[in-house]
Amino acid sequence: MFPVNCYVLWDETNEAVVIDPGCYYEEEKAQLKGFITDFNLQVKHLLNTHLHLDHIFGNPFMLKEFGLKAEANQADEFWIEEAPKQSRMFGFQLKEQPVPLGRYLHDGDIVNFGHTRLECIHVPGHSPGSLVFHCAPEHCIFSGDVLFQGSIGRADLAGGNFDELIEHICSRLFVLPNETIVYPGHGAPTTIGIEKVENPFFR
Repeated sequence: MFPVNCYVLWDETNEAVVIDPGCYYEEEKAQLKGFITDFNLQVKHLLNTHLHLDHIFGNPFMLKEFGLKAEANQADEFWIEEAPKQSRMFGFQLKEQPVPLGRYLHDGDIVNFGHTRLECIHVPGHSPGSLVFHCAPEHCIFSGDVLFQGSIGRADLAGGNFDELIEHICSRLFVLPNETIVYPGHGAPTTIGIEKVENPFFR
């Protein structure tokens, strides 16, 4: 429906997390389930960087197949109720009703799976509850729609704030090492160092 980067992270224990399952079509759901099954992964957490429609399509599927409710920031929770109306605005109906969150994540919280730790970094502006997941040992972040290659997330939807987004990217993300890989919610990966120098929003 909308191209979204869904990430499956795991380590040598085979414990895993799924970030932003944007799978709308049955083929996409089957592909995600097949990947998890083929690699014999035990999914411990379902994480949403934020709760805009395209990032939560697969949440009911993950609950049904793996018994997992999503974990996200409470400030975005209103988007769950807005999802059916948002889908109609885009000219389609949701196949499954959104499901409530299972756990609230806050700035500084740690998500553990296997031997891996993800730190939650609150970066509002694209949405009020946008979270970035930072894996320091692997020198990478999963930025959702906060920061892209050569761009930033839109700030004109409910709860968005352009100045806040710019401020928090600078104060929360651009302080990370330059070699930190940025895995965004849409498009190709980049690095913190590249975006500090080349992203036109920060020149």
